[in-house]
Amino acid sequence: MPPTMQVPIPIKMLYEWIESRNLFTDTEEGKRIGFLYPEKELRASRTDDGRVGGTTIEFVAANSDYWFGAEHDRLNQRLCVFAQTGGDGSIAAFWLSDSGEIKIVHIGSSSGSTLTGILTNVSVDFLRLLAIGYDEICWDEEFAEPPLLNTNFKVMPNVEFQDWVENTFCVDIPKTALEIVKIPSLIDYEEPMDEFEKWYQKFLDY
Repeated sequence: MPPTMQVPIPIKMLYEWIESRNLFTDTEEGKRIGFLYPEKELRASRTDDGRVGGTTIEFVAANSDYWFGAEHDRLNQRLCVFAQTGGDGSIAAFWLSDSGEIKIVHIGSSSGSTLTGILTNVSVDFLRLLAIGYDEICWDEEFAEPPLLNTNFKVMPNVEFQDWVENTFCVDIPKTALEIVKIPSLIDYEEPMDEFEKWYQKFLDY
């Protein structure tokens, strides 16, 4: 991470939970990728109708240069990618806001997801969002309904992860993502962009 930022404590606790359950793989390049559910079991359970395992997400340390280019020093000092949120290449990142707070943001790949903005202002809410159990958190069109109401593809919850989030942080798991995610475009497309998207927009012409 840039020296201006630190990993939020609840996310550090998440990494410890992942490692304590061996929910990770090490690549030949020396990167460690973490998951919320055993990957082999998740893949084996998948059918055309659904699967087990809750939300799929890959946690991996990554320098923003990989996505945005080293020449954008101002961006890289305030943005650190830490997860891939979808098979389309969408990502989640820590963002240092103008007020000095670290928020968790989403950047859609544009080739698939277009969801770009602040996912959560506090990291515990990010864990609550993951615990709801959507297939992937990059598809905001699904955020208004609980995952199990999806008639085309049902994702069974990751109960172990849900229990850990509830018991560790003394919080509840919402029924839908819109109880947490407040990106203006999800509520009203006539609303202006949120503060992260306005900031990020300055760097789209690299």
